[in-house]
Amino acid sequence: MKNELLTLVCALGLLGACTTMGTGSGSLGSQPVSFAWKSTVGGTTGRMSATLTDGRTFSGPYLQVTSEARTDDFAPMWIGWGYGWRDWDREPYPDTEFTTLYSNRVMANLKSSDGQRMRCHFDLSHPSEGMSGGGLGQCQLQNGGTVDAVFPSA
Repeated sequence: MKNELLTLVCALGLLGACTTMGTGSGSLGSQPVSFAWKSTVGGTTGRMSATLTDGRTFSGPYLQVTSEARTDDFAPMWIGWGYGWRDWDREPYPDTEFTTLYSNRVMANLKSSDGQRMRCHFDLSHPSEGMSGGGLGQCQLQNGGTVDAVFPSA
């Protein structure tokens, strides 16, 4: 049983380490903006870039807000019931020591080669899928401009 559990944990770790990539689109007034992102560390962090029509590219890190809870902490919730919530659109809580709870919030801090900054916040459509699950949000330029952004579900 211990060997099977160790094998499962290792396999899940390898799957979680997969890199995903995607694109998005946006607008700065009437001007289109293109986005690209590449995830690392199981999809909750990565790199993002935004390219404006004037050719400026902003790039930098993004981060999905998550938290971890000890699986044992959920034990009182299951007394008198089956383990987990089968009707949620997520998988039941795993039989591991920790459970990651994914919020729908992502933040990015991007910078252009001339030192200008763009900060972004996005609301994900399917938080457990990270940026791959799609979402929408807004970015703010240091000069006060705002970019509305949409990321399609992969």
